[in-house]
Amino acid sequence: MNFNFNEIFTTFMVLFAVIDIVGNIPIIIDLRKKAGHIQSEKASIIAGLIMIVFLLSGERLLNFIGVDVNSFAVAGSFILFFIALEMILGITLYKDDDDAINASVFPIAFPLIAGPGSLTTLLSLRAEYAIENIIIAILMNVLFIFIVLKTSAKIEKIIGQNGIKIIRKVFGVILLAIAVKLFAANIKVLLA
Repeated sequence: MNFNFNEIFTTFMVLFAVIDIVGNIPIIIDLRKKAGHIQSEKASIIAGLIMIVFLLSGERLLNFIGVDVNSFAVAGSFILFFIALEMILGITLYKDDDDAINASVFPIAFPLIAGPGSLTTLLSLRAEYAIENIIIAILMNVLFIFIVLKTSAKIEKIIGQNGIKIIRKVFGVILLAIAVKLFAANIKVLLA
């Protein structure tokens, strides 16, 4: 076991920024109004399981289709880059128009929490950090997600719309810097 607090903190922050659960509070509140009730425990556990399973088996899946982790990390850095741009500029580059609502599992657990951005990020992080540190960061995020889902209405009242916008922009800048770092580290390996 190679536990490293710096790796755990970094991976936690990266996943926190990509998942953007605080920035998604308005979406969660809207879903709560449409669906009536969201099972916070169920959504959190399913999202955590999806992320851990993908972290553990995603590399084998990539190998099966002939893609190495470094190439996937470079591709993931582009996704992180665009997610960061969405957060910083307040634009939407990707929109899913599926209207099906089973709020606890779809769309909250997947794809809002464990979506393409977070899954790509996990494999990108795996190229740089120890797997046990990433799993701890996932579990910490799942706990935080559960708390946010349980208290989303209260959080919105406390922080307000402007507070949520500021948090999104700050995490967008952090995510942008991480995307550049992931790209630089992995492109060197590919070009060597």
